[in-house]
Amino acid sequence: MHPVITASVPLLEPPGWAIAQRELFALLDRAWRRFADDFTGPDGRLRYEGELTTRDGVDDFYETFFNWPQLYLLGGADDLLTESEHHWEGVTRQLAELGMLHDEYERGYDWFHQGESLLLLYFLCMAAPARWRDRALRFAELYVDPVHGNYDPVHRIIRRPHNGSDPAREGLFDGSTYPWLPREAMTYGFPLEWLPPDDSALGEQMHRRMGTGDTAVNLAASGLVLNALLLSGDGRYRDWLAEYVGAWRERAAANGGILPDNVAPDGTVGGLLEGRWYGGHYGWSWPHGWYSVGHAAVVGALSAALATGDDTFTDLVRPALDEIIAQGKVMAFTEADSSLDSKWSVQLREDVHTPTLHVPFRHDDRGWFDYNPMLMGVPVALWHHSASAADRNRLDRLRAASGYAWQTVRPFRSKEEAGHEEPWLVYLAGDDPGYPERILAAAQAQVRHRLTRMERYRDRDVPEADIHLWQQSNPVVTEALVQLTWGAPQVVYNGGLQQARVRYYDAQARRPGLPPSVSALVSSIDPEETVLDLVNLDPEERRSVIVQAGAFAEHHIRTARYSVCDDPSWIGDLYDYGHGEPAVTSAAISVGGPWLQVELPRSTRIRLTLRLAPRARPPSYATPFDEPAAGAA
Repeated sequence: MHPVITASVPLLEPPGWAIAQRELFALLDRAWRRFADDFTGPDGRLRYEGELTTRDGVDDFYETFFNWPQLYLLGGADDLLTESEHHWEGVTRQLAELGMLHDEYERGYDWFHQGESLLLLYFLCMAAPARWRDRALRFAELYVDPVHGNYDPVHRIIRRPHNGSDPAREGLFDGSTYPWLPREAMTYGFPLEWLPPDDSALGEQMHRRMGTGDTAVNLAASGLVLNALLLSGDGRYRDWLAEYVGAWRERAAANGGILPDNVAPDGTVGGLLEGRWYGGHYGWSWPHGWYSVGHAAVVGALSAALATGDDTFTDLVRPALDEIIAQGKVMAFTEADSSLDSKWSVQLREDVHTPTLHVPFRHDDRGWFDYNPMLMGVPVALWHHSASAADRNRLDRLRAASGYAWQTVRPFRSKEEAGHEEPWLVYLAGDDPGYPERILAAAQAQVRHRLTRMERYRDRDVPEADIHLWQQSNPVVTEALVQLTWGAPQVVYNGGLQQARVRYYDAQARRPGLPPSVSALVSSIDPEETVLDLVNLDPEERRSVIVQAGAFAEHHIRTARYSVCDDPSWIGDLYDYGHGEPAVTSAAISVGGPWLQVELPRSTRIRLTLRLAPRARPPSYATPFDEPAAGAA
């Protein structure tokens, strides 16, 4: 059903990256099985006997497994998908018993956390769309259909910062006072900073001013609706994305391009905050600023752009991104007023003392503050989507402004399972050919570190205050595999859907992911050409790979140029002690669709140079096994 080419270049000395990639797959397979044995019960739930005493916590249970089905999609074990579904079901039952869910969905919480919770669901939908379709559409309807009380189509707002399946859940907390944690107050300060922080009515003020109306972080709900569109193709979801994200785009344009963070119930920006465009819940002022606003904005912008084909939605993000860069200062991190010390002290390591560009994450009546190194997830996601010169130039300017070498691969695993965008970009620019092996080695180190952590804590009785232990022990690491095999950044953690220049299917097993013993390396994702190497390390067995253009088969492969070895003389004669150098030439094929099948005889390799037509077809979770490839011979 799809154009087929056959690899003919012999594999003599396997490249180090190819061996290291398969070794990482093997280690990850052992690691997730160990975690399941040590930290989960027979029905898939996490071993936890406590209660959840606030609205917080749902995300922490689901986040533990967020990248397990992602690993399956990359080429993890066949039974990893069933295991991932098992844990979603078990954790969902567990959280329902704890009173946190209604009809399998979060009763009501902010989208900074809901977005984290839903990554597991999104990857399950991507891996098994037929099984997860009905449930995912039911969740999306909570926002698309106004009858559920979350969406106001007249003012084009989500009605509350805490929203979900329980329309009776109002405000930001239960009871009469906000549950302040001393660490939280010390780290982030207090919201509504123009009010006295010791005002006994601060909780009531938060409830009245921040507990109703829309907030920018709700833009992350766009991921849930895009997921429904990918599953169903129903135009209602496309229309909702255009309407809701479009309303925020209009508000940003009216604010000089900078995305505001709050909308009153009557549809006015700043209507509850004396006209301030900042000050909303999880907005520019408290607690995280750009860390929450920027990620939600890029989720909304890319969801609407992908759904509608209108890339002007990405202008929802750029002015704010460029403004914080323009406000940047060169300093050492140790001199900054960052509220995220625990993140950067690990990620920068010795370079906490190196002067480099810092940008402000937060804004309030005092102006811009809370300076941090640039989080690269948003600008990289924008560039990966647009492939525009302007978005590429922004990345180049950020590299030039950096005081430390971008090619440095540091040993850490952040909460987002990301953070190595800079050395990956250096590799794609052709400046660091050794990056694949270094990032795979770093991934190995993080898995082995997590295995040791698991051994230390597996018998621990987890109190409510320590439920992040599971995330910090999850040994599945996928960032390196996403970058190297899919040619993509890690998923935007607060509710994004995965980006990919290419993905793969095992044609023989009829499932997503690389086949066993096959390694893949994307070395270029320039707009005109995507360069991909495939290697079959198996010395005896043939493999068959279907290459898909885009995460959601949204691109077309116009043509594929590929390496060829037609001359067998490299083998030598009967009495030769050695072999010659294979003579490699090239050939080309027209494809005209999203899928190309590559046959890999034993011990062969192939280099593909793909010319893509970006977003030439509606994105969907369609697979090469249930839909004929357009233009197939």
